[in-house]
Amino acid sequence: MLFKNRGTKKSDPPKSTIVPVERLRRTFDPGQLGFQTTAEVEPVRGLIGQDRALRAIRFGIGIRQSDFNLFVLGPPESGKSTAVQSYLTEKAANEPAPGDWVYVNNFTDPEKPKAIRLPAGRAQRLARAMVETVEELKTALPAMFESDEYQSRRRAIDERIRSGQEGAFDSLNEKAKAEGVALLRTPTGFAMAPMHEGKVIKPEVYETLAQEVKDAFEAKIVTLQRELEAVLEQMPKAQKDHRGALQALNEEMAEIVVRQAIGDVEHEFADLDEVKAHLIGVRKDFIRNVGVFLGHGEDDEQQSQMVAQVVDAEHDVRFRRYMVNVMVGNGRDSPGAPIVEEINPTHGNLIGRIEHISRMGALLTDFLLIRPGALHRANGGYLLLDARKLLTSPFAYEAVKRALKSREIRVEAPAESMGLVSTQSLQPDPIPLNVKVILFGDRQLYYMLMQADPDFSRVFKVQADFDETIDRNDKNFVDYARMIASIVAMHGVRHVDASGVARLIEQASRIADDAEKMSIEIGKIADIVREADFWAAEAGRSVIGRADVSQAVDEQIQRADRARDRTQEGFAREIMLLDVAGSKVGQINGLSVLSVGNFAFGRPSRITARVRLGAGKVTDIEREVELGGPLHSKGVMILWGYLAGRYAEDVPLAMAASLVFEQSYGGVDGDSASSAELYALLSALAETPIKQGYAVTGSVNQLGEVQAIGGANEKIEGFFDVCKLKGMTGEQGVLIPAANVQHLMLREDVVEAARQGQFRIHAVASIDEGIEILTGLPAGQREKDGKFPKDSINGRVEAKLRSFAMARHEFLAKSDTDRNSS
Repeated sequence: MLFKNRGTKKSDPPKSTIVPVERLRRTFDPGQLGFQTTAEVEPVRGLIGQDRALRAIRFGIGIRQSDFNLFVLGPPESGKSTAVQSYLTEKAANEPAPGDWVYVNNFTDPEKPKAIRLPAGRAQRLARAMVETVEELKTALPAMFESDEYQSRRRAIDERIRSGQEGAFDSLNEKAKAEGVALLRTPTGFAMAPMHEGKVIKPEVYETLAQEVKDAFEAKIVTLQRELEAVLEQMPKAQKDHRGALQALNEEMAEIVVRQAIGDVEHEFADLDEVKAHLIGVRKDFIRNVGVFLGHGEDDEQQSQMVAQVVDAEHDVRFRRYMVNVMVGNGRDSPGAPIVEEINPTHGNLIGRIEHISRMGALLTDFLLIRPGALHRANGGYLLLDARKLLTSPFAYEAVKRALKSREIRVEAPAESMGLVSTQSLQPDPIPLNVKVILFGDRQLYYMLMQADPDFSRVFKVQADFDETIDRNDKNFVDYARMIASIVAMHGVRHVDASGVARLIEQASRIADDAEKMSIEIGKIADIVREADFWAAEAGRSVIGRADVSQAVDEQIQRADRARDRTQEGFAREIMLLDVAGSKVGQINGLSVLSVGNFAFGRPSRITARVRLGAGKVTDIEREVELGGPLHSKGVMILWGYLAGRYAEDVPLAMAASLVFEQSYGGVDGDSASSAELYALLSALAETPIKQGYAVTGSVNQLGEVQAIGGANEKIEGFFDVCKLKGMTGEQGVLIPAANVQHLMLREDVVEAARQGQFRIHAVASIDEGIEILTGLPAGQREKDGKFPKDSINGRVEAKLRSFAMARHEFLAKSDTDRNSS
């Protein structure tokens, strides 16, 4: 019901609480800039207003300790990455280029490829030299083994061995003939038969011989067979000697060609001990396996051909073990220390991987299939990573920490590093690591890592924290204009005139949500400038002016405000109930902010309060149904402390109250509505109506002081839009905390309505100030007798609470009497 004021005269709102129009939006005079367009301004190098962060970056990059890596934190579009890369580019250019790294075959244990470091720029030359050496040997070795000298010496070896074997047989044959025994060669070996007058005795004739003759022949044959066996036993040794002699000849002849072919390479890399040792192993293997160059080992070639199909054509698969796998090659085209930004920081992309080829159901690999990662490419320089992407890539974050702590890069699959598999096809040598890792992320992510990961602070010891805003002062205005000039130069857009720069400064304050600050989120400002350039082109202007910047801002909002339009439509069609005129008891308009993507807008809501006799409990309906967040619930509990402390010091708080956001279905959090809820409670207790033309925002403490909240601009504009939709009465406005006046950067239409007296913004510091504006009655202060004036809001509230206490006391006393009488 509507409460009558019992003859008390309503007072007009105190003029001191109305925020002056000039403080609703802090404008900027283009004349202060001292130039016509940004063409007259020197673009700024680097960033403005980030001294703390840039100092941290200089320190973090300058200190060469391995555990002083950087975490650059701040809002997404603050220019963090640009600033770091700009500083690194200048610094890295003056640093020495790190060495090259290669993997080569381990001739002793092929499953453990060797890692070799070379001076910068020499790895590619070594790899090319080995290809050239193999190509030369493929021609020179066959030519050598086809030469007359080789053939002559080989024939001599063959002849010597053959003559030795034939001499033994000839000697035995002569002896056998002298004994009357023939030594015969058969398909199955050797045989002996008796002879007479130089001819083999036929079996039928032999059978007619006397037994003594037969026995004599058999004795001779047995003796000769023993001698034959002795000769035959010498043949394998002779063959072995033959092979040894041929091997020695082949190695002798091959060494001549190999030394000549590889000599230039050995001379070129004579200053590198590890390369020299490897080339010695290569030379020995060339000589030992010279048959590969001569077309021998066809079976091996056919098997290895399975791999050849996926290798560069110049690398014949037979000679893969002689090639060089260049992991890092810092040539002349990349002077200075490397700067690597890995945009997809997976485990393999960071640490490297060992690739396999599936052929005939088997997985094949070798040292040439070891692939480098970003840590290899950045070794000796700087590696830039997005922290969120790193954390969301399986095993990647742990792999980076492991590499930084061990100061080496160990190429292994994640399953192998975690001990989940018991076999490993290759175990490459680890490569020493000397790199500065720089992570980029937001503050929430940084503090989460600090709290959840003990290793994080040991590895990333330097934080570079980028500010979102700078102060509005003369120096920063000049710097801001220079920053806009640098955006113009970077993106190649039209220059901005002084009025456009002034409008950008105003918008920067709106983005900062603070009239005394300017946002330095470079990405957002650059987006506005580039879009304003489009609208200036559409209008045929040669420079970007204030109108173009304003249109760019309006168009950005228009593209994103579908949800706001639907909300306004709900109020227009009275689907969402909200009164913007008249007065009601226990009902008030609260303000909240909804965020949809990057767009935020204010949404007014009706808040209602009901009170009755009870046990001192304030029921938060939002919390009871689990739609209220903890901060909102905290705000409601503070209300109980305020009521009990101010009105029920000497009597029990015998009321029951319920509070609710009407037509709220998506949940409520934050305490910015706690002052509005308290006003509704006071109205219900005092039975005094609240003017519905006002909306309220602000949190409250137990002492009744109204505290600052966020989103003040969006909240005010949200209620203004509903009032404009339903009809302006000239008696409408918003109550905000006095501390929020410094944040006001309202839309120009809201400011104009305030200038014409159609809309008011009141800044209140206490609940007493606010309740007087909302009800038109004095709040009332305690008088000498300790009581509030009877017809004041506070007097009526206290009287109601005391009546509740008396009623509860009488009810309990009557209940005790009835219980005793029964």
